[in-house]
Amino acid sequence: MPSPPDRPRFEGDPRGPRRAVTDRFLCDAMLAHLARWLRAAGYDAELARPGTDDRTLLDRARREGRILLTCDRNLPGDGLDILRLPMVELSELARILREERGVDWLRAPFSRCLVDNAELEELADPAAAGVPPPARQLPGPFTRCPRCGRLFWPGSHVRRMRRRLERWRAADAASKGFPGESSVA
Repeated sequence: MPSPPDRPRFEGDPRGPRRAVTDRFLCDAMLAHLARWLRAAGYDAELARPGTDDRTLLDRARREGRILLTCDRNLPGDGLDILRLPMVELSELARILREERGVDWLRAPFSRCLVDNAELEELADPAAAGVPPPARQLPGPFTRCPRCGRLFWPGSHVRRMRRRLERWRAADAASKGFPGESSVA
């Protein structure tokens, strides 16, 4: 029986939603934006190439021990840990992952490359690495992706992204009723 379109469906344990036993995700191509935000939060979130066939996607998730995130209601489960997400706004996807899989949106912010998912390396000498002079005035950290060579620093784009991650984390605290915490930022 198919899931209602507005609720996620979980494969496996019939007792209901469960927390992730892994912090490694594989997002299908429809969830590229979500993969980027999981990476921003510090999660190992691989992204399937557009057009990847179902068998290849399932095999990769199994081989790499990843939770498969998909919007595809027809993808066969094959006993894998699959979270079928509804087609909703990003903030709702963030809530679902937080509540159903224990995603901490401030787990290790900006520790992975947003483009290719590699763990970033801190730069000992930002000037020698090619960080622009105005950016070197920022407090850091300054990092580089060892895979693609991109440089990262805490500029305005990172500050805006961090505020969003903080709102998603605050929404978790507010839903648990912690005093002084709110989802409004």
